[in-house]
Amino acid sequence: MARTRKISENDILDAAERVVLREGASGLSIDAVAQEAGVSKSRVVYDHKSKSALLEALIERRLASEEEHVRAAVDESSHLPHPELFARISVAEKVPEDIDKAVCIAISAAMSSDKNIHDRMSEWTRKDLAAMETSKKPKAALIAYLALSGFYCTEYFNFHQWEPEERLAILDGIRAIYTNFPEEK
Repeated sequence: MARTRKISENDILDAAERVVLREGASGLSIDAVAQEAGVSKSRVVYDHKSKSALLEALIERRLASEEEHVRAAVDESSHLPHPELFARISVAEKVPEDIDKAVCIAISAAMSSDKNIHDRMSEWTRKDLAAMETSKKPKAALIAYLALSGFYCTEYFNFHQWEPEERLAILDGIRAIYTNFPEEK
């Protein structure tokens, strides 16, 4: 007798990511995810009551992973002038994969019509902005953070992809915004 394969929530979310990568944000549906995961539609609906809930779960998983990377980078950056800022810059050194870009675009598309997703992303941004205020030069940190955000948007929305050396030079320039900014009074 064949054993039934146990499908976890992560398997469902992995399938959702593959659908978004292949079909784009508009192709994400309960049916498409069920088919991709090799499970019934009712199984996906049982775990995630709607497409919106599925996307929220996908976002939560992505944000939790990102928060984990940032926390580890903050610990590694504790000797730097602004660990919170420099950690985020360090995390940005990794070139985004196609799946990262596809999920980012799906999140952006969903924010315009889903208040919960918009609110969650606003909360994420407020948390980052608050972290920028934790230094002797909060204005410098804010300006560097905004430059980093623009860098992220340019890459994650697939407007431009820099060569590895260029990427590192840009990120060093963002670090320099903070370190070379005049002391605040």
